[in-house]
Amino acid sequence: MSGHNKWSSIKHKKRKEDAKRGKIFTKIIREITVAAREKGGDPEINPDLRSAIIKAQNANMPKDNIERAIKKGTGELEGVNYEPFLYEGYAPGGVALMIDGLTDNSKRTVSQIRHILTSHNGNLAEKGAVAWNFTRIGSIMIKKNDIDEDEMMMLALEGGAENMETEDEFYILSTKSNEMHNVVSALEEQEIEIENYQLIFKPKNTVPANDNAGQIINIINDLEDLDDVQDVYANFDIDDDVLEHVASDE
Repeated sequence: MSGHNKWSSIKHKKRKEDAKRGKIFTKIIREITVAAREKGGDPEINPDLRSAIIKAQNANMPKDNIERAIKKGTGELEGVNYEPFLYEGYAPGGVALMIDGLTDNSKRTVSQIRHILTSHNGNLAEKGAVAWNFTRIGSIMIKKNDIDEDEMMMLALEGGAENMETEDEFYILSTKSNEMHNVVSALEEQEIEIENYQLIFKPKNTVPANDNAGQIINIINDLEDLDDVQDVYANFDIDDDVLEHVASDE
């Protein structure tokens, strides 16, 4: 999974750059609105909302934007009704894709996704065609800063994490999907600063994809450039140096 950790790190940095241009605000606002609609507007008792607010703060989103998004979710302000979706597909080389997002117009969304896939020699798949090969887990990203790796590992395992890996300047913790928020709370009690946390789809089996790396990264980037798409997950196995090279060409 080192390639996927490298990709997580690369995507996180890309989103930091996108945030400077306000490009990612639309996605985060949707996430905040839906989280507030589903579980209430208090981040102290709504961990999904707290996670979305952390993303907003890391993207330097103005406080007023965050508050308006919460109020739209709770019904205090009029807003668009976004619904979650999860589409499945294939990239070149048989790489499986899970496309996760929020939309107010499913016909528009599926048309845009299908167009991107087919233009990159991929295709949309039937429901269940690739989902069996992915597991829902929690992923917590922590900046290394001055935290020793052994100390961080001990705190992570004591907090309930199942695994910890390192990539660039980050520690990346894995948890069971239903334990992620408990682990986050345990780390916060230890005053560990969390960069990002979210539920992700982790592939059970991967496909060697060095030969198609450029096409695969292009297809993922184009999908994630859609306002409706929050995240794309794939079961590629691309060497770190190839992944770094392809990403630097974007």
